[in-house]
Amino acid sequence: MNHSLPQSPTPADWNQFLSEVTSEFGCTTGTLHRLDPTDRHLKLVADQAIPPQLIPIIQSIPVGKGIAGAAAERQQPVELCNLQTDTSGVAKPGAKITQVQGSLAVPVMDGTRLCGTLGIGMQVPHDFSDDEKQRLMNIARDVAARLLPAAA
Repeated sequence: MNHSLPQSPTPADWNQFLSEVTSEFGCTTGTLHRLDPTDRHLKLVADQAIPPQLIPIIQSIPVGKGIAGAAAERQQPVELCNLQTDTSGVAKPGAKITQVQGSLAVPVMDGTRLCGTLGIGMQVPHDFSDDEKQRLMNIARDVAARLLPAAA
């Protein structure tokens, strides 16, 4: 699928992009965060089907915290087969409100520069295949340059 975005995407463009990505993977929820280098927090750019009560919590996520923060810190995919029963400590307790089970977050990388994270989730337990992880990483890499300001 072609995830074309204008050079300077608007919030509506990012929401459309996230809707396409979640649909492509058969997922119901998704998030896209941009790294703010001043405070090392991931700032929410777009969300798909996230419960309203969670929005204030996921608006700004410290690198290293939660699924998105872990993907940013490790600079590699972070997957949970079933967020509802996960005991690894990666997912924060409030994340269970989403009813998401299979969850995957990947870093958005522009070369070696962390730009943010892209996350998807489905309502059933799911082990994401290596191919699915690589496809999401490729999508994230393809939009990385438009996620951060060029002078960052």
